[in-house]
Amino acid sequence: MQAWQVHENGEPSEVMRLEDVGTPTPGDGQVLLKVRAANINFPDALMCRGQYQVRPPLPFTPGVEICGETEDGRRVLATPALPHGGFAEYTVADAAALLPAPDALDDAEAAALHIGYQTGWFGLHRRARLEAGETLLVHAAAGGVGSAAVQLGKAAGARVIGVVGGAAKAAVARELGCDVVVDRNAEDVIAAVKEATGGRGADVVYDPVGGAAYAQSAKVVAFEGRIVVVGFASGTIPSPALNHALVKNYSILGLHWGLYNTKNPKLVQHCHERLTELAAQGAVKPLVSERVPLGGAAAAVQRVADGVTTGRVTVVPGLTEGGAV
Repeated sequence: MQAWQVHENGEPSEVMRLEDVGTPTPGDGQVLLKVRAANINFPDALMCRGQYQVRPPLPFTPGVEICGETEDGRRVLATPALPHGGFAEYTVADAAALLPAPDALDDAEAAALHIGYQTGWFGLHRRARLEAGETLLVHAAAGGVGSAAVQLGKAAGARVIGVVGGAAKAAVARELGCDVVVDRNAEDVIAAVKEATGGRGADVVYDPVGGAAYAQSAKVVAFEGRIVVVGFASGTIPSPALNHALVKNYSILGLHWGLYNTKNPKLVQHCHERLTELAAQGAVKPLVSERVPLGGAAAAVQRVADGVTTGRVTVVPGLTEGGAV
């Protein structure tokens, strides 16, 4: 089969190589899956660089979430068992962690419903306890992680403010349903959010960016507000001033979705059932901005790493260079 392999750490476009390799053999409790679609996540780029908390042995295949097909024909969502990632024709995954792919979504959309939407659901509902009528601020609202949080916030009845970088991303955020869109390249984020909230600030801030975005979050979070720390796409991990959290009376909440798979897997199943219901209702629908063939994976991972994409970019192995499946 064909699979992308990383033999040394570096930028994805430089270290990912498409090679002919043997089809992986499932271990105990694992199943072989034909990859129907593999969603690209920022951690894929970090793994290529050797900067992610999970460091699979070299060589490895990136790709941490897929929509796949079991040998008996079931369409499922899975997180592949590294080093056999999803940017390949076949992969392996733990049988106990498979989730049924929602009928309302095609393969690329289904692949994108998994980690990003589960992270959003746990972050907004389990950690921040977002309530209808509250104001939710989402950083990088047009990106893969942010767009999921925007849709989930709207589905929960929140007023959503989206922060983006650039006019094109602002247009995407409006299409996603943001009530207010702030272009950080053209506006003062802090002033714009305070104006949009009558000076009160946001009840919940969803931050997958870190760095300067977190500093803005601390200045615009409301009394008894909650800042959900999801990741650090900016590359800078902030050092919160805890005295500031004390005097402003807000909470800083960490969200590591992967821990729920080991600490409370029943909650992951419950979350998936809820997301499947929302997809069936049309309340959420992953924004897949690009579907690329297997041969285009390295360049696509690099674009995600460079922050120039919107929504989700998904690798579809059955797609030809001309776009047909």
